[in-house]
Amino acid sequence: MIDSMWEAPSVVLITGIMAAGKSTVAEALAGRLPRSVHLRGDVFRRMVVNGRAEMSAEPSEEAWRQLRLRYDLAASAADGYAAAGFTVVLQDVVLGAELPAMVDRIRHRPLAVVVLAPSAEAVAVREDARDKTGYGGWPVADLDATFRAETPRVGLWLDTSAQTPAQTVDEILARAWTDGRVG
Repeated sequence: MIDSMWEAPSVVLITGIMAAGKSTVAEALAGRLPRSVHLRGDVFRRMVVNGRAEMSAEPSEEAWRQLRLRYDLAASAADGYAAAGFTVVLQDVVLGAELPAMVDRIRHRPLAVVVLAPSAEAVAVREDARDKTGYGGWPVADLDATFRAETPRVGLWLDTSAQTPAQTVDEILARAWTDGRVG
């Protein structure tokens, strides 16, 4: 049974470090909602054909500028879909001070934030099992430590280390609007 909160147009931001399970969980969550959109923030990065500056452990000013542009575009798209009556499940890597800034970028309310925070060990195992690689020479443990130290405790934080994607979606459905709602 879906809580009535899930039937109203809304935005759910799902974040966490790379390989935390954002794509899988966001797709599964959107699939269980009556009128939904799965919006992948990374699509805006991939649209840049020439001149893309990638994020890294030591990002350039241009990488930061492009990341913030990506966030602006994702927030605008989420607002547009929500205004058209959809529940938007927006997933992206939004860490540190950028998380509260992203909350401010998204104008539509209600808004819930869900932070997937599996252990660094669980993320490393997931990263090894993926076809795509997000870390390259960037150690998972380093990004995880920075993420935990510098990201404000906004929204619902879930340790999904021992959960299946379906269990994580069940927990989001049960708790997003009580423990993850912002604004």
